[in-house]
Amino acid sequence: MREIEGRLKKHIEELTERYPALEGAKESIIKAYLIMEENYERDGKLLIAGNGGSAADAEHIAGELMKRFQRERPIPKDLSDRLIGINEAIGSKLSKNLERPLMAVPLTAHEALTTAYINDADGHGVFAQQLYGYGRKGDVFLAISTSGNSINILNTAVLARALDIKVIALTGENGGELMKYADVCVRVPEKETYKIQELHLPVYHAWCMMLEDHFFC
Repeated sequence: MREIEGRLKKHIEELTERYPALEGAKESIIKAYLIMEENYERDGKLLIAGNGGSAADAEHIAGELMKRFQRERPIPKDLSDRLIGINEAIGSKLSKNLERPLMAVPLTAHEALTTAYINDADGHGVFAQQLYGYGRKGDVFLAISTSGNSINILNTAVLARALDIKVIALTGENGGELMKYADVCVRVPEKETYKIQELHLPVYHAWCMMLEDHFFC
């Protein structure tokens, strides 16, 4: 753990300096990050879900990972050359503007699919249905639930385990039932929903910075 902490030291120190309450969650934050790093090293994807404000967090995280967060992410030269070879004008512009992504899929953003499933079945399996369609063995499911007891998140976590998809839980202080199905649970030390959400944001921003530093430095 010492070597890992040294490599990630600047991000963890900055996080806990700005948010001292997260000191006790430091180890779980690092463990969760390492699961994500390994996933992306194998060209896997991150599937993310939450309800209400946590649904907005799922979208937010995907937005930070699918394009630049703080660092430039130029596309590989061989792809640039192929684009220009197909169409010089379009290829040149795409080569300049495209950014290398880390694949992240918010399971909250597919209205036609989700509303059809809710209408035909029930709302408690709506995220699980998407995970079943998008997820593959070795991917990672980031389950965001302030209580740790959201039924649709629990259902998805159970399915993830059955599909050999690792589960990272991001919850409040209690952790709830979700802890039972998580490979690692990051419990921020608050009990009220809005206060939990206020601490979730710096945690996932730190993850995004760590990933970007690792893959695009």
